[in-house]
Amino acid sequence: MFKNQIGKHSSKVKNVVERGAVKKFAEAIGDLHPIYFDEDTGRLSRYKNNIAPPTFPRVFDYGAIEGLNLPDKGLIHGEQTFHYVRPLFVGEEVYCYSIVKKYFEKKGNFGQMGFLVLESFGEDSKGTTIFSSTSTIVISEAVRKVLTR
Repeated sequence: MFKNQIGKHSSKVKNVVERGAVKKFAEAIGDLHPIYFDEDTGRLSRYKNNIAPPTFPRVFDYGAIEGLNLPDKGLIHGEQTFHYVRPLFVGEEVYCYSIVKKYFEKKGNFGQMGFLVLESFGEDSKGTTIFSSTSTIVISEAVRKVLTR
């Protein structure tokens, strides 16, 4: 179903690690460590700045992958992993994009399920990777039927 999308990627999109967004995100996940929002704590840390929580890149815009038309609802968020070269600093610009890594199908109790694996990257303004993430989107048989109509 999505095998023809493997290898396609989005264009890079500029995102900013905004102080207010980091604070709201930390509050939403229940991690109120002052390194995320207290300026004195950030300045006195080994990073000399506030940083974002590890899962913060979930809120970034990674751009659209041309031809990858997924529905707005009915998808299942499977596993997701993050790998960091260094933390995300509050105030910095991050250029993000995604690549379709693979697609496979498995028969399950609820019918034929599709598994779309995306790899996403965040880079600094020089093109140096800050983080990467791999996420799996599970496409149920019901959603697959809608997509193939």
